[in-house]
Amino acid sequence: MDFSVPARSAALLAPIRAFVERELFPLEREFAAHGWAHILPTLHQVRARVKERGWWAPHFHAEHGGMGLSLLEFAFLSEELGRSPLGHYAFHCNAPDVGNMEILAKFGTPEQQAQFLQPLVQGQVRSCFSMTEPDNAGSNPAWLSTRAEVDGDHYVLNGRKWFTTGADGAAFAIVMAVTHPESDNPYTRASQLLVPTATPGFRIVRNISVMGEAGEGLISHSEVDYENVRVPRANLLGGEGMGFVIAQERLGPGRIHHCMRWLGICERAFELMCTRAAQRELSPGRPLGTRGAVQTWVAESRAEINAARLMVLHAAWKIDQDGSHGARDEIALIKFHVANVLQRVLDRAVQVHGALGLTDDTPLAYWYRHERAARIYDGPDEVHQASVAKRILARFGLKTGAKRGEG
Repeated sequence: MDFSVPARSAALLAPIRAFVERELFPLEREFAAHGWAHILPTLHQVRARVKERGWWAPHFHAEHGGMGLSLLEFAFLSEELGRSPLGHYAFHCNAPDVGNMEILAKFGTPEQQAQFLQPLVQGQVRSCFSMTEPDNAGSNPAWLSTRAEVDGDHYVLNGRKWFTTGADGAAFAIVMAVTHPESDNPYTRASQLLVPTATPGFRIVRNISVMGEAGEGLISHSEVDYENVRVPRANLLGGEGMGFVIAQERLGPGRIHHCMRWLGICERAFELMCTRAAQRELSPGRPLGTRGAVQTWVAESRAEINAARLMVLHAAWKIDQDGSHGARDEIALIKFHVANVLQRVLDRAVQVHGALGLTDDTPLAYWYRHERAARIYDGPDEVHQASVAKRILARFGLKTGAKRGEG
């Protein structure tokens, strides 16, 4: 693997970093103080300037209106954008839209792409992905209660979802629902359906308060009730029973996106930590950075960030070479490893800032609240650790099908 930055990415990094610092850093305090809706008109202006510069949807296919970067090329940009909580939205590569674009491009019919994908790519609408349910463990994605039953030319959906990110203000949802409950294979029971949020029976119950913050718009996680929601059978994404196949296609690249965004957060937190350590004095002439504990935190953070970045770039390269299935070990490893690096770096940065780190005068407290979820969403740490360990041990002859007590 070549560890140099791809040429297209290298040409973009400096101007995009300057743009993010000039256009987005000044908005962060307003965002923290007044919320998403308050800064949204200004963000729309920023997004227009991103389009003018040809940086729109860098992850997505050029024929659909994106920049057409490969996953490895986009990884470097994603890290730069991750340095601001507003970066990915400004460049139209934010979750959950980024994953929904990808699966609509791969599995959507021409009619679905015209109705749902094109407005989404152009930034005219937002979308959401509705999978997790309050009554079932999210760590077991095959355990779903939401049903979609055929009634003539329609599906009728009934069920409740939660942590549907960005449902507040979204134009449509992609919903995981059981269409074949009788299937012997639990991973062929569910399908994905395109559901306009204006459809009767779609109701946002609440924006869930997370660490004391319910949020709004894109920066929210909703509990959603689906009560006799009727959608045409033409809104089936892919084929019946393909829900988990499509989800896996979405999650592989999505974890690269998450991890590089987390590394961007780590870099910004590291810069803030080092600046604070160099400038904050414990007493006249004694900067905080002279303390051994702080120096250890700086060194450990630098080493962990560098190592995590190389792991993620290798995983992105592997996906580009062999696809998500061929890179499943690498994907699992980065998901839990980088999430833990993120948590440690943020905690050290908050500690170095002292009481200031608990305020919204820096973005650290925002990230500390919101990014604890990194070790939970898209599969908790323990699931990824168990899955990759089983595959590794199988190569050494471990038979995972043996009953307890039989070796």
